[in-house]
Amino acid sequence: MPTTVHIPSKLLGDVDKRAKTLRLSRNRLIVRALERELHQPSGWSPEFFERLREVTPGDADAVDDMMAGVRAARRSKRPLAL
Repeated sequence: MPTTVHIPSKLLGDVDKRAKTLRLSRNRLIVRALERELHQPSGWSPEFFERLREVTPGDADAVDDMMAGVRAARRSKRPLAL
């Protein structure tokens, strides 16, 4: 099924170079990349992302405390303003 996808010029140039190196068509390379992305495990479990969505009120305080500790321990650079 024909589909239109807009790819930035720089990325498309890189795709064309890789396809030429591999002696594949641009289309075949893109299809392979999409298949790999969809069928190979990402290394992150679905439960990990579910846990990230579950923020409790104490989480924000813990992050603030952690960031304060990181900032206090920095020696070579000034802390980033977040």
